[in-house]
Order: sequence, then C-alpha cells, then structure tokens
Amino acid sequence: MDVASFLKYIASGTAYTIAVTLIALPSGLVIGTLFALANVYGGKVIQRLTALYSTIMRGLPPIVLLFILYFIVSGSINLSPFWAGSISLGIVTSAYQMEIIRGAILSVSGGQMMAARAIGMNKIQAIRYIILPQTVRLAIPPWSNEAAIVIKDSSLVYALGVPEILRRAQLISASTQEPFLAFTAAALIYFILVFVTNRSLDALERRLRIPANP
Repeated sequence: MDVASFLKYIASGTAYTIAVTLIALPSGLVIGTLFALANVYGGKVIQRLTALYSTIMRGLPPIVLLFILYFIVSGSINLSPFWAGSISLGIVTSAYQMEIIRGAILSVSGGQMMAARAIGMNKIQAIRYIILPQTVRLAIPPWSNEAAIVIKDSSLVYALGVPEILRRAQLISASTQEPFLAFTAAALIYFILVFVTNRSLDALERRLRIPANP
C-alpha cells in the first residue's frame, strides 16, 4: 500500500469520528442540561444526587467509564459497538456539560427569575424564555472546549473495535511499520476537526453576543 492509499484509508475513518461526536455531544448536552436545571432548581435531595453523579463521572478516567457503560448498555440492549460507544461517551460528557450549564445558569442574575415571575410567568416559562436563552450565550465559550474534548475522546471507541481514525491509524501502523506517519496523519485530522469546530463556535458566540452600551 502506497502512502497516498493508507492516508486515504485513515482519513476515511473521519466519518465514524464525526458520527460518534454528533451522537455523544448533543445527547450529553440534553442530559447535562436536565441535570443542571435539576441541580439549580430542584430540592436538596435532587441537588445532592445530581452533584454525586457529576462527581463520580468526572472523577474516573473516561476509558474506564466507557468500558463500564459499554458493557452495561450492550448487556441490556443489543447494540453495536458504534452505538454503545457513542451513547457511553454521551453519558460521560453529560457530567462535564452539566457543570458548564449549571455555571452559566448561576451566572444569570437572580433578579431575572424574580422579574419573570412578577409579570405572570410560571417557573417553567421563566426558565424556558428568560433563563435558558441567556444561559446558551454564556455557555458557548466553555462548551466549545468540551466539544473539542469530545472530538478527541471519540478516539476511545477504537478500543471497542469501531474503525474510526485512531483505529485505522493503528492498523496501518501495524501493517506498514510506519507508526510516525500513520499517527501523525491521525493527529492532523483531529487537529483540523477541533480547529474548525472551535472557530465555528467562536463565530456563533460573536453573533449572539449582546453589544456593549456605548
């Protein structure tokens, strides 16, 4: 296999990497947002349970959690390694996204909720129409960092046999005895994915930013 062929083979794993990210990141956002809202606006028991969930998930290595969750998920439901790995990564990142959203919610002035309730909104309406729109804007910078982490952590599903970028680079390295070239190509692809993602989110942040008063 010539250099161009095996570089193309490694790059073809990008579709798996993107697919894993597009499943894990949004699912983690949904779970993390629900847990963040529960932590901020729930009772003491719910707050402690969500805080415990966050502490445990963030306190263990992602690869360990991936294996634990993979065997739980695949043992309960017949899922392919791709889907089990993607869902597991979504659960892992949900704890980090929970903290991002929680911090953004707490950054919104408490007077916003009081004002919304004063004009007749119930709590759910106030959260939906007043708190969450501001939360999204505040959460974009740290969420951009988490998106980059999830893209890189998607490489962990190679351990389950998913033929994404790192798995293909490993196979090429073993067959050609050219580990430097194989893994350098993989690193370059990951860098491009992270760079494009971060620049896109930076542009979104600028678009949503409220102009300062003159």
